[in-house]
Amino acid sequence: MTVTIEYETEKKLDIPCREIIEAVVEESLDYVDCPYDAEVNILLTDNEGIHVINLEQRGVDAPTDVLSFPMCDFVTPGRFDVLEETPEEYFNPDTGELMLGDIVISVDKVLEQAEKYGHTEVRELAFLVAHSMLHLSGYDHMEDEERLQMEAMQREILERRGYRR
Repeated sequence: MTVTIEYETEKKLDIPCREIIEAVVEESLDYVDCPYDAEVNILLTDNEGIHVINLEQRGVDAPTDVLSFPMCDFVTPGRFDVLEETPEEYFNPDTGELMLGDIVISVDKVLEQAEKYGHTEVRELAFLVAHSMLHLSGYDHMEDEERLQMEAMQREILERRGYRR
């Protein structure tokens, strides 16, 4: 597993970001039964930085808490076996790892939402990573049924690592 983390903001979280991110990425991959070593890129930025990305990539003129940019095209969420049909698209030729995608997280939103929802910054960062990892694994929350499924999966991933409200 390769997790690349870039920190592009002067606002700092006074928590062990790398440790939390790597633990949640690993737990998320285990949870969805990903049979491959994977690589994920994570950018920690501020509201201004994520606002620019959100506008450029999604046409949304506002900051958000997290953005997910999957590299894999899943027909069915969490069905990794179909990716082997075109390995040149999905696997890093140098490492053999599955290139899952990129996650962008606003540090400002981690701080704001931890306070708003009454839990720790650790739990908020872990939640945003779990949420995005499910997106990178093909899950979405456009329909109520999908949203409920993702919420349950996120809770279980966080519980398995001890990240509670």
